[in-house]
Amino acid sequence: MTPYGGVFDLAQSKTRLAAIETELSKPDAWNNPQGMTPLLQEKGRLEVDIERLNRLQKCRDDLLLWLELASEGDEGEAIESLEDALRVFEEQLDATELVMLLNGKHDNCAALLEIHPGAGGTESQDWGEMLLRMYTRWAAARGFKVEELDYQPGEEAGLKRVTLRISGPYAYGLLKSERGTHRLIRISPFDASGRRHTSFTAVDVIADVGDDIQIEIKESDLRIDIFHSSGPGGQSVNTTSSAVRITHLPTGVVVQCQNERSQLQNREGAMRVLKARLYALEEAKRDQERQEAYVNKGAIDFGSQIRTYTLQPFRLVTDHRTNKKYTDVDAILDGGIDHLQHDFLLCTRQDQKEIS
Repeated sequence: MTPYGGVFDLAQSKTRLAAIETELSKPDAWNNPQGMTPLLQEKGRLEVDIERLNRLQKCRDDLLLWLELASEGDEGEAIESLEDALRVFEEQLDATELVMLLNGKHDNCAALLEIHPGAGGTESQDWGEMLLRMYTRWAAARGFKVEELDYQPGEEAGLKRVTLRISGPYAYGLLKSERGTHRLIRISPFDASGRRHTSFTAVDVIADVGDDIQIEIKESDLRIDIFHSSGPGGQSVNTTSSAVRITHLPTGVVVQCQNERSQLQNREGAMRVLKARLYALEEAKRDQERQEAYVNKGAIDFGSQIRTYTLQPFRLVTDHRTNKKYTDVDAILDGGIDHLQHDFLLCTRQDQKEIS
C-alpha cells in the first residue's frame, strides 16, 4: 500500500520515513547529490502525509472526548465544543479524502499551467488575468511555490499568455481539474454601454515530470529563436535578447520562456516545458482515452467550456463536468477552488468505476 495517492497506512509511512532518514545519514550518501533528489522528494511527501494523518487522528480523539462528556450529561459547553470538534474533524477528513483520490501516475509532480485567452481582445485578456490571480492565490494559500516562466501582457489590460510552474504536494493532481476552457459572463468594465459580455480563456495543465523521464530530443528537430522580453521586469530583462522560443519541428509544439535575466536560464526553462509537453503527447498516444481528450480540446469558444463563471445577471459558478453549481463566486475567484477540485476528483473516480 502506498502512503500517498491511494491508501494511507500511518505505521507503514513512519517506517518508510525512518528508512529514508537512515539512507540519507550514511557517510557516502551525498557523494551523488543528484541521486538523492528522489529520496528527498519522497521524504517531503511522507512528512506531509504523516502530519496530515496525525492531525486527523487528533481531531478524532478530540471528537470522541467531547462526545463522551456530552453523553455524561454535561450538555452546556460540551455540546458547543462537540459541534466545533465535529466541524474540524470533517474538514480534516475532507482534506484526507482529497489526497486519497490523487492516485494518478504523476499526481504528486509539480504542474506546468498555461493560460491562453480566446478571441475577444481586452475582455478575454482581462479574464485571463483574473484566472492567473485565482490560481496564484490558491497556490499561496497552500504554501505552494509559483514560478512565472513566461508572461505576455495584453495591449490594454490583462494578459495574452502566461506559463507558470507550481510546485507543492500533489500540485499536478489537484490542478489537472482546471484543464479546459473557462467561460466568464459579466457586465464588461471595458464597454462604455455597460453591455453583458461572454469571454473564454483556455487553461492547460501538464505534469512537470522533471528528470525522471527518458525522452530523446534531437537538436536538429529544434528551431530556437532569441528575442527581447515583452513583459514587465528589470532593466536588463527588457533591453537584452534573453527571451527564448523553441519550436519542436516534428510535432509543431512551441514553448517559450522570457522571465529570467539570462538567455541560458530561459533556454533551460523552455526545454523543461518542451520535455514535459512531448512526454504528455507520448503518454496520450499510449492511452486512447487521454489522446481523445487531448485532440478534442476544441476551440476556445462557446460549447467547449468546462466551467462557467456568471457574475451578471446572477452570481453562480457551474462546473459542466460534475453538474455542480456554486454560489460562493467571490471566494472561488479569490482562490477558494478546493471544493471544486474535490468534486471533480470524486466524479472522475465514479466514472472510472463505471468504466471498469
